[in-house]
Amino acid sequence: MSKRDYYEVLGVNRDAGDDEIKKAYRKLAMKHHPDRNPDSKDAEEKFKEAKEAYEMLSDPQKKAAYDRYGHAGVDPSMGAGPGAQGFDGFSDAFGDIFGDLFGAGGGRGGRSNVYRGADLRYNLEVTLEEAARGAEKTIRIPTAEECTTCHGSGAKPGTQPKPCPTCNGHGQVRVQQGFFSIQQTCPKCHGSGKIIPEPCRDCGGAGRVKKQKTLEVKIPAGIDDGMRLRHAGHGEPGVNGGPPGDLYVEIHIRKHAVFERDHDDLHCKMPVSITTAALGGEIEIPTLEGMARLKIPAETQSGKIFRLRGKGIKNVRSHVHGDLLCYVEVETPVNLTERQKELLREFEEISSGNADRHNPKAKGWMDKVRDFFGS
Repeated sequence: MSKRDYYEVLGVNRDAGDDEIKKAYRKLAMKHHPDRNPDSKDAEEKFKEAKEAYEMLSDPQKKAAYDRYGHAGVDPSMGAGPGAQGFDGFSDAFGDIFGDLFGAGGGRGGRSNVYRGADLRYNLEVTLEEAARGAEKTIRIPTAEECTTCHGSGAKPGTQPKPCPTCNGHGQVRVQQGFFSIQQTCPKCHGSGKIIPEPCRDCGGAGRVKKQKTLEVKIPAGIDDGMRLRHAGHGEPGVNGGPPGDLYVEIHIRKHAVFERDHDDLHCKMPVSITTAALGGEIEIPTLEGMARLKIPAETQSGKIFRLRGKGIKNVRSHVHGDLLCYVEVETPVNLTERQKELLREFEEISSGNADRHNPKAKGWMDKVRDFFGS
């Protein structure tokens, strides 16, 4: 049976560029891939047909031979034209297309064994005052430095690493799975492409030794719990010359004895004596800038909230201050003397004659109780 024109198979014109050819093949490969069509012989044939067309048209020499001689120029069974030569077709196509899709890299030239170092996270606890005003902290983080004994080679002084015999120094091996041929990291050298017969005694063949590094961390004013500070290049070192990872310092604010933080606002409970709550007066309350005086109006009830504008925390981005919210807690006196108890009983006796006037909340609550029970 005669083969279809490769350009027709991929659905591209004869003047199509490499990117257009690759894009067309990628679309067909995804559509007719056997894993997506496990019971379809038609899809399998179309997948093989598209694979063959891409293998030819993505290679400049084979494409030139095909453009000049047609199928006879690239198919050995049809006369071995000027451009015919052996190739591992699917492996090349797999490396070019699926390597681009999944980040395998490398293509026909072999994969790169250069890897970026891993990111690190450091949990840093700070006080509320430090988070509000900003601070500088010194932290110690683990790092890896080049071994001074082997100068990073990992080999014992006087010896050298050798190419891995399993992958011949490429770091990758081909594995046949059915009619698929895929590349995997070499299990012998783990992708480095070399083995170390006599490892360095100080680093154990790693070429690096663990150290502790001191780093100054500047905490901006207004930072909130859970926010992270990124320090580029202070993560783990890269592999085979790859760039280092980053360090992320995660902020955790220590519980405060007086204040609770809600974003940029501060909350605190404010105990007030019965006398001050009933007759009014002034009390001192704490703020992050020091003590402030607050006027308590007469007949203040427990639970009332006083808002002090701008006494909260400055926003780390907008630099606008939040508020301080003070919650009144009317305090019941304890450890009373007999005289104090006598005065309170006298006060209760005087007030009981006009309870509705002096205790409006109690009256309203009892009215709701009566309504509930229908009495």
